[in-house]
Amino acid sequence: MTSDSFVSARVASADALLPRQGLLDGLWAYARCALVVAELEVRKLRHDPLELFTRAVQPVLWLVVFGQAFARLRVIPTGSQDYVTFLAPGILAQSVLFVSIFYGLTLIWERDQGILQKLLAMPVPRASFVAGKALGAGVRGLSQGVMILAISLALGVHLRWSVVGVLTSLLAVIAGAGLFSTVSMLLAIAVKRREHFMGLGQVITMPLFFASNAIYPISVMPPWLQVVARVNPLSALVDLLRGALVAGDTPEALLDWTILLAALAVVQLVAARTCHRVVL
Repeated sequence: MTSDSFVSARVASADALLPRQGLLDGLWAYARCALVVAELEVRKLRHDPLELFTRAVQPVLWLVVFGQAFARLRVIPTGSQDYVTFLAPGILAQSVLFVSIFYGLTLIWERDQGILQKLLAMPVPRASFVAGKALGAGVRGLSQGVMILAISLALGVHLRWSVVGVLTSLLAVIAGAGLFSTVSMLLAIAVKRREHFMGLGQVITMPLFFASNAIYPISVMPPWLQVVARVNPLSALVDLLRGALVAGDTPEALLDWTILLAALAVVQLVAARTCHRVVL
């Protein structure tokens, strides 16, 4: 079965719900259509598993080389934690950011191949299409997160291996990947060309990463950068991961979830209203 016929068959029943006025019917149709698009994205990942392993190289270098070197220097105050333990959740968040922020390249590739035009012609609401793409990116981030947690375990990083902590961290990874992949889709809508997209992706990832608490605590930053870091959604993701995997529940967890989910809702809304422009 081709991708087009697969999507058409899976959304046909969901599409029948769309004309109804009931709120529950509308939400159910939205969710079903989004899951169809997400399933299609996961099928692509299943056919290209090598990508997961190649993307694990950079986090390993950060943890093994950078983390071990700075742990010996003892120049970054991390309290009672050793530096590698402090660093591991930050590198997990960084990996999610780097994988997700270039997700929009798939939109540009699909547009150039004529695939995206067919997908957008399917009976799938634009909001469901964008949500499904973000959920598919979340699964990619989830697989990356599982690999980094396994690497941390192999390196003997002192994380809290509780069921609740690991599940909370994986949920945060899905939300973070959804947020940054949707930002990536907005970039793809705006720039159209892969060369321009790659440049803008670098412009976004570096400030987000270095203006966060991924590799050093916010307390060591200058005052103006502390303000930026506290509203940086990557810092919220790092806080949630550190709280789940290192420190346990923190008082800031509710605020961090609010920042992450509010940013996700905003970019999803904007992308749903503008995603048709990527084919123009």
